[in-house]
Amino acid sequence: MKRPGLKKASKRVSCSKRYKIQKKVREHNRKLKKDAKKKGVGKKVKKDIGVPNKAPFKEDILREAEQRRLKLEEEKEKKKLAKQQQRAQKRKKENAASSDRDTKVKKARKELPSQEDLVKQMVKQSDPRNSNKHFCSELNKVIDASDVIIEVLDARDPLGCRCPQLEEAVLKRGGNKKLLFLLNKIDLVPKENVEKWLQCLQLEFPVVAFKASTQLQDKTVQEKKARFATLNGVVDQTKGVACYGGGCLLQLLGDFANGTGRGGSVKVGLVGFPNVGKSSLINSLKGMRACNAGVQRGITRCFQDVHISKNVKMIDSPGIVAAQSNPKAAMALRSLQVEDKQETVLEAVRTLLKQCNKQQVMLQYNVPDFRNSLEFLSFFAKKRGFLQKGGFPNTELAASTFLSDWTGAKLSYHCKAPEKPSLPPYLSEDIVTEMQKGWDLDKLRKSNEETLRSVKFPNQASSIILLSKGPTAGVLSDSDVVEDKPAQGPTEEEEMEGSCANQEDDGVEEVSDAEETDEPQIKTPVTKEPAKVRFQVPVPVNILSSVQTDDAYDFNTDFK
Repeated sequence: MKRPGLKKASKRVSCSKRYKIQKKVREHNRKLKKDAKKKGVGKKVKKDIGVPNKAPFKEDILREAEQRRLKLEEEKEKKKLAKQQQRAQKRKKENAASSDRDTKVKKARKELPSQEDLVKQMVKQSDPRNSNKHFCSELNKVIDASDVIIEVLDARDPLGCRCPQLEEAVLKRGGNKKLLFLLNKIDLVPKENVEKWLQCLQLEFPVVAFKASTQLQDKTVQEKKARFATLNGVVDQTKGVACYGGGCLLQLLGDFANGTGRGGSVKVGLVGFPNVGKSSLINSLKGMRACNAGVQRGITRCFQDVHISKNVKMIDSPGIVAAQSNPKAAMALRSLQVEDKQETVLEAVRTLLKQCNKQQVMLQYNVPDFRNSLEFLSFFAKKRGFLQKGGFPNTELAASTFLSDWTGAKLSYHCKAPEKPSLPPYLSEDIVTEMQKGWDLDKLRKSNEETLRSVKFPNQASSIILLSKGPTAGVLSDSDVVEDKPAQGPTEEEEMEGSCANQEDDGVEEVSDAEETDEPQIKTPVTKEPAKVRFQVPVPVNILSSVQTDDAYDFNTDFK
């Protein structure tokens, strides 16, 4: 009871209540001890008194006891180790089973085509415009409908972008058709190399130096940007927006149309291999995205008419179909084998690396020294962050990126121009003179010099030297199209090539005689027989027939 004037109640209780509590506590403790006694919990462990000192053979007894204790401990350790081994074996079996299951699932996934591949294959089979025969027929239509045919060449490899079959077919067509060369992507090649190629190609046909715009968009987007630029006074002067050589080409075609009496209009057909920049050329001259263009090869499927000006009408055409007899390097850069799943990107990268200088590739991509293409792709994937689950490099994505750099307008590489150029067999001095008539060559030369002064070229040291394989053979007739898959070379594990070796003075490795030929050398894998141990067969020797000399000992004298 809390008394008035005190903050806390008193803990004093009556004696009867206190005695009752103590009695209950004693009964409770007695009950707990009784239960513990029944269970044997509260019993004290008797202390081992050991062996008395007066006991006989005390030392022997202690030694036996110690040996028995050690034996029990060894048996206990053996049982423990056996259990651990059983657990480890069981774990290994489970991991092996799971890994086998995963590998089987991965193999099944690789063997089965993905849903996207199935859709693409179905679309390709259903659409006849995706066949090589369709491309050949469309290309022939463009040649027949054009008055002037411009063969677009990549400035990084102009000789490899030329198609002798196409040039010969244009020269044999009637109607006084004119053939021009347009050297595109000059901003990716050193200036000295561009000048040499212009001098070399001008000996055959008129050449126009050109640099297309790579950032053209739709008309609505351009109008919004133009309104924003006029309001804020900002002019876009980036490198990708600028186009050089377009005014020279339009003025050249306009003067030709007015001078030939074709009613003031001329039809110009653009031809060339995939990814040389035909659609980008039309978009740059038009000032908007009139044709689909991109890094992916083979976007243009059929010819397309685009009105550039009042008197110039250009026709876009699909890429030239490369013949299967071309070298692998030419097929990797010019054909559509990778997109058609006829060749893997790893094989294309391995073929390209063989034609380059190893040190220049290392400096361009900032990768360490590598032994083969697979190791290069591993370093390149780690550098770009192309990693799969577990930190493994994604070599396929790295190979696709590398190939898009080479076929697109991004990487700087160049081929050396021939020192002593000569005319091809299908050209003569009369044909060259006839093709150069109707063009103002002096004005064209001055315009090319002005274009070269305006473009910003890369440094000679930052450009990779590529060994060109010469002109690329193309297929123009529908009957000559071969849909078979090309023969595949050895795999990466079989061929640990020391590619990209610095063997020549110009920084390009030597190429064997088999690779310099036009026909591809099909390498058949050689199956080596396992080495067998050969024992020498004893030759029988007739001792009796051997000629005895004077020093020979006769055993018959003493041993009879």
